[in-house]
Amino acid sequence: MARVFDVVEYRSEMQDEIVHRFPETGIADLRIGSQVIVRESQRAVFFRDGKALDMFGAGRHTIVTANVPLLVDLIGKAFNDRTPFTAEVYYVSVKEFADRKWGTSQPIMVANPGVGLGVSLLQGFGTYSYQVSDPQQFVTQIVGAQGVYRTADIENRLRIMLMSKLQDLLGETTKTRNVLELIGLTEELGAGVRAKAQDDFAAIGLQLKSFYIGNLKPSTKSAEELRAMGMLDMNVYTQLQAADALREAANNESGGAGLTAGIGAGVGLGQYFGQAIGGQGGQQPQQQAAPQASNGTGAMPDVMTPAEAAAILRVSEEDVKAAIEAGDLKARKLGSAYRISKSALEDFLKG
Repeated sequence: MARVFDVVEYRSEMQDEIVHRFPETGIADLRIGSQVIVRESQRAVFFRDGKALDMFGAGRHTIVTANVPLLVDLIGKAFNDRTPFTAEVYYVSVKEFADRKWGTSQPIMVANPGVGLGVSLLQGFGTYSYQVSDPQQFVTQIVGAQGVYRTADIENRLRIMLMSKLQDLLGETTKTRNVLELIGLTEELGAGVRAKAQDDFAAIGLQLKSFYIGNLKPSTKSAEELRAMGMLDMNVYTQLQAADALREAANNESGGAGLTAGIGAGVGLGQYFGQAIGGQGGQQPQQQAAPQASNGTGAMPDVMTPAEAAAILRVSEEDVKAAIEAGDLKARKLGSAYRISKSALEDFLKG
């Protein structure tokens, strides 16, 4: 004979549980007069034959047809105190699930009017919190017949919803503001995401209580990522690499290999800027002539010493030797001396 439950209670604090079905499997046999105990942070939803009968708030409740009126229609007039009825009780936590983490798994591309490339990739992270606002709706639409439904079961869906709203809001905001201005509006952006997401949360019986942006900044690999997305042409990407190499060279106090790594890139960047400045009136910029040795003849020697090559490149002799030893610049070693061919130096300059 099936067990008849005279007292129904779920004593757990439900730290990571949103819904716990009683019993987890099967059904509960109840009867008029059975006690249902609900904690302050819980609500109890009754289901029978897939239909919601009623919901109990915090406190001790005695099952009677007055507080579960649908029992009369479902069970019929033959119901009496000695006749058990089957039902499922879903305990739903209505506390606030706080300090949940969110972050941009992929950078968000936004317009950046008047700055840099005109677009930027943003990364961010922060926290949010939510609460069940309609237990019956949440159980019906999300939980179904699961015995236990945890925060981990829903939060990936919630983060996707939030990132969608954040991306939409960033797109709207950057129509009138650049990224530098945007980064200073984290509180306003957080409030905007909350407003945009409320309807989607309410549709599944939840309420978004808070959404905070802890950090919002441009991606450190914007050029590479924009190129991979097909948003950056090869010419611009190459010039950005050259700029990075030149900056690293300038920051290298010891010179040597660190500086020579940017020699070729630096020359290319100089040519690029020279062309950009020189091209006016819609005309194509003229190709800048290759640097030449100041040997009085105006021609680059067919064979050069490291010192002569350094004069052409306008760097130190040590930088040239470091480039040779690094394998970036081809040279012949005769005894303890290096000799560099004109073609090798031209290949080096071409990158």
